[in-house]
Amino acid sequence: MNKFTQLRPWLAHLAKTNRLLATKKNVPLKHELAAIAKKLDGKSSVFFPNPDGHAIPVVSGFMSSRSWIAEAMGVSESDLLSAYRVAADNPLPCHLVQEAPCQEVVHQEFDVRTLLPVPTHSEHDSGPYITAGLVIAKNPKTGVQNVSINRIQVNSKDRMAVLILPRHLHVFQQAAEEMNQPLPVAVVIGVDPLTLLASQAIAPIDSDELEIAGALHGTSLDVVKCLSNDVIVPANAEIVIEGHIPPKVRELEGPFGEYPKYYSSQEKRQVIVVDMVTHRKDPIFHTIVPAELEHLLLGSIPREATILSHLRRSFPGVLDVHLSLGGVGRYHLYVQIKKTHEGLPKNVISGAFSSHYDVKHVVVVDEDVNVHDPIQVEWAIATRFQAKRGLVVIHDTQGSVLDPSTTVGLPFDKDGVIPAQFQGMSSKMGLDATKPLTYEGHVFTKVKIPGEDAVNLDAVLDPQFPMASYLKSN
Repeated sequence: MNKFTQLRPWLAHLAKTNRLLATKKNVPLKHELAAIAKKLDGKSSVFFPNPDGHAIPVVSGFMSSRSWIAEAMGVSESDLLSAYRVAADNPLPCHLVQEAPCQEVVHQEFDVRTLLPVPTHSEHDSGPYITAGLVIAKNPKTGVQNVSINRIQVNSKDRMAVLILPRHLHVFQQAAEEMNQPLPVAVVIGVDPLTLLASQAIAPIDSDELEIAGALHGTSLDVVKCLSNDVIVPANAEIVIEGHIPPKVRELEGPFGEYPKYYSSQEKRQVIVVDMVTHRKDPIFHTIVPAELEHLLLGSIPREATILSHLRRSFPGVLDVHLSLGGVGRYHLYVQIKKTHEGLPKNVISGAFSSHYDVKHVVVVDEDVNVHDPIQVEWAIATRFQAKRGLVVIHDTQGSVLDPSTTVGLPFDKDGVIPAQFQGMSSKMGLDATKPLTYEGHVFTKVKIPGEDAVNLDAVLDPQFPMASYLKSN
């Protein structure tokens, strides 16, 4: 299977296979564009020519299916996690070029609000948001880059407020702020599907996700240095916003409809001051509709690959994992194991909680339960789980700051904000939904009809049978 290492060939492939539809011109950027994309979520990606009369088109939803993501990687869906993990473990150094498509057009005088077609997505969003921008910055102490996707509110012609969660970019920004220095950044919009997926890798600090993108590509990623700072960006990107995060500057950001399908609150957050914008001659703007499939899958698949690798180091009997979409691709983890000891499921539950702080509820099932089928998982809980012996609960742990349930009962300061040390405080729960290793008779034998897997419906069904006349005559 071929890999898709460029955005435009991937979009052309989707169009050829009826998975990219174009709208009429002039779809409004406020709400209607996102509403249309949501309506087609998981069925088709959408191309919006001249949204609100803007010269730059918008595309959304081109990674909104697990099978599409595997197809872009050139692997089967069953090999998706292992292929991703191999790439994450074997990054390739980038290839620096001197000229790049992403710098064909340079804007030194601009207003981001009119230069780019930035949509307003949800009902109570505080304004237009860049939702598919890869934020790239260098560690001010080591010079190694990090890539992440952060929500970015466009506030004025050259200022954007950005949510920075307590991960690597936050470490970089804090380090620069402690030195009273600005942190140079780039916001890259419109990259190929594999680079987009690599940006979400759960990698150690001072691991450059662009090198993981190269590994997914199978060859070093072409990159170019920004024109106004030393940040390195994908050479074939559509749009690059160059700027810096000034120290000790905060501006209001939010509310914004986030992946848990709730709004996060308005707070003062870090600011990106835009210094320059570059792009291709005819760029395409990518937007991700928050809390829909493209958003959830881009977050869940890299996490699944990391969690699977993490668990297998200690528990070779772990066969598969899945972060369910009902658990917003972050909070609910299903783990399939080959059970060899009655205590193994609870050990796996403990290991799963340590794999990523977002994991809130863990269900461990046997090898005869497909973790990608929520009906089978629920069946295992209904018939194999007993709270008295299979329930694990841990209180007062670090969880997701975007989980609204974590705010209940926590203290607020005089400004109505939960202090940082309390944000995301969560209780976590694990369920051992495995059957006992030994049992009497067929009490835990899964019901199966001999030959059911071998039935060939084309061979046994008779479409010519005169059903209507038979029922009428009898």
